[in-house]
Amino acid sequence: MSWLTEYVRPRIRNLLGRREVPDNLWVQCGNCQQMLFVKELEANLKVCGNCGHHHRATAAERLSWTLDTGFRRIELPKVPADPLRFRDTKRYADRLRDARDKVQQDDAILVAHGTIQGQRAVVAAMGFEFMGGSMGAAVGEGIVAGARLAILQRAPFVIFTASGGARMQEGMVSLMQMPRSTIAAQMVRDAGLPFIVVMTDPTTGGVTASFAMLGDVHIAEPGATIGFAGARVIEQTVREKLPEGFQKAEYLHQHGIIDMVVRRAEVPATLSRLIALLGRDQMAA
Repeated sequence: MSWLTEYVRPRIRNLLGRREVPDNLWVQCGNCQQMLFVKELEANLKVCGNCGHHHRATAAERLSWTLDTGFRRIELPKVPADPLRFRDTKRYADRLRDARDKVQQDDAILVAHGTIQGQRAVVAAMGFEFMGGSMGAAVGEGIVAGARLAILQRAPFVIFTASGGARMQEGMVSLMQMPRSTIAAQMVRDAGLPFIVVMTDPTTGGVTASFAMLGDVHIAEPGATIGFAGARVIEQTVREKLPEGFQKAEYLHQHGIIDMVVRRAEVPATLSRLIALLGRDQMAA
């Protein structure tokens, strides 16, 4: 070792000081394992620039990416925080508080109204970041509130789904949101308004078994997992090997379960075209 490396370089480092490098500058793509610069990933709507993998997005991001500038979120009806006083390894009330502090929203759904590339719409977005997007009373109330607002404004109702299913901590209260959300979807359709569902990763459980499959048009993001029960549970039940990609958006599109698979950046334009095609006369009535 020379005096340059042993003496001069440490002295220079001490004079200049060490820069603290944030540990959240990079993230690894879950599909291709490529390291991605976080700011570039966010600028690309959380789609990997290397392989095109669509990373999960928050409910707030869905609204900001979809609606034009100036949209307004609505305040959703309040529901009992812990109707069953449920407790497992932790009290449900504590889980709710922690989730609300982490995500900075009341529950797993947000509802807003505005325009999508000039077309009026009411948009609801579920967020997997809030307790796995599980559907409890608050989510059910949010869907009903969105449906009522769409009818009041004579506007289409668009829902972005992202859920692991029912919220077990609310028991039967959670299960009752399946018929309630189904009725909400029917209210929109009875009013002659378009009801469009955009399925994101993952859309499973009671959400898939209720309103998510009742849209006039079903859109899915590339690679989204869509189904009711898990693939392993199905295989054990039917005792057969499932086809490759059995619960992926592309497989479901190929077999006619969903209408189209649309890349995230193209979703607003697609929704705008569909709204214009699906009921301009009814919405103006």
